[in-house]
Amino acid sequence: MAIPTDREHLFKEIKIGNRTAPNRIALNAMECNDADKEGNPTERTHKRYRKAVEGNAGVIVIEAISVIDESRGRLNQLIGMPANQKGLAKLIEDLKKVNKKPLLFIQLTHSGELSEPQFSRRVCVKPLPGLGGDLLTEDEAEQIIKNFVLAAKVAHDAGADGIDVKLCHGYVGSQFLRPYNDRKWKYGGPWQNRTRFAYEIYERIGREINDPGFVVGSKISVWEGFPGGVGTVGPDSPIMDPTESLDLVKGLEQRGGKFILVSSGSPSITLALTQPDRDIPDYAYLHFYFQKLVRGAARPETVVIGGAYSVFRNGQNKFLAVNREESSFVYWGNKNIKDGVCDMASVGRQSLADSTMPVKLEAGKDNEVDWCTCCDNCIELLIRQLPVGCTTYDKEYAKALADIRKKEGRLQEKHT
Repeated sequence: MAIPTDREHLFKEIKIGNRTAPNRIALNAMECNDADKEGNPTERTHKRYRKAVEGNAGVIVIEAISVIDESRGRLNQLIGMPANQKGLAKLIEDLKKVNKKPLLFIQLTHSGELSEPQFSRRVCVKPLPGLGGDLLTEDEAEQIIKNFVLAAKVAHDAGADGIDVKLCHGYVGSQFLRPYNDRKWKYGGPWQNRTRFAYEIYERIGREINDPGFVVGSKISVWEGFPGGVGTVGPDSPIMDPTESLDLVKGLEQRGGKFILVSSGSPSITLALTQPDRDIPDYAYLHFYFQKLVRGAARPETVVIGGAYSVFRNGQNKFLAVNREESSFVYWGNKNIKDGVCDMASVGRQSLADSTMPVKLEAGKDNEVDWCTCCDNCIELLIRQLPVGCTTYDKEYAKALADIRKKEGRLQEKHT
């Protein structure tokens, strides 16, 4: 099948570690809150991912799976402990039967200060205004590291092609990295201490999982956009300085990292920075800058996956001073790969609207794609602790949203 020339770079194979992805489109990890009470995949989970593999994206990152039951951000979050291995293995097996081509990575996370106190224990590296939580001890941090390594083994033994050690979006992996973490403890203060948590996880995974075919990488926030956040000049300033974030990339590479998924912001604090707003979408261009920085800092063989592409849609968006045909996902994804800004382009919200987008675009059937409207109703479902899906194209989720709004009223704030 001939690939239309305006997207030929999007549909080239790419090697990630010792694995090969069939194209340069990735589906981001999207927390959909539809596990059973033990944290295992349900039929709803299987249905979502079956559709995703039918769409033949090069990489599919299976949503933020918690490495612990005690501290979770979602009521029905998938969990990656030994008791959950059978369920995860069944999910991976079923997906591979549908389509063996996409690489299936499992994202591993710990919610930390974003854990929901109503059903979970909120913990923190250092209390952040408006969030807080129980202050982690060094022994507890060590146990969390062990849980990440154990969850990585579970993912490997369940048949996943790799893992994404989540170091972004305000979850515990990024909380350790912040300049705000100036506590006088093993994991705080100087940069070499703040990276200890992430580097220990990578080093131990490398020792525990002796499989050159198993891919390890991370999604990172280059700049969180608030005082003391990742990528700032100090613990009390929001001013951007990507020096540490780029050094993190190199440190992860040295410890076996094969890909970096580039993001920014923290959805609980700087949501529009993480996923650009449809009415004022300009932060998406800042993501391009971050992708270019990481691509320049990383080794040539490290795959840099860019994010924040959903908002470009089919060119029907609210970016100004552009030609519509030069303001789409296809245009920018293809161009940024061609120009060396990134190696792959990923979508998050678009994967909920239509995860079969890649196979449709490859066939030139752009008009058959259900393009994400970036209404962010999916985020509202997540905030309300309901199963998450697209309310624009799926009547089941539209009804769930209408029902909860009728019962509880509209959200006062939109922060995850």
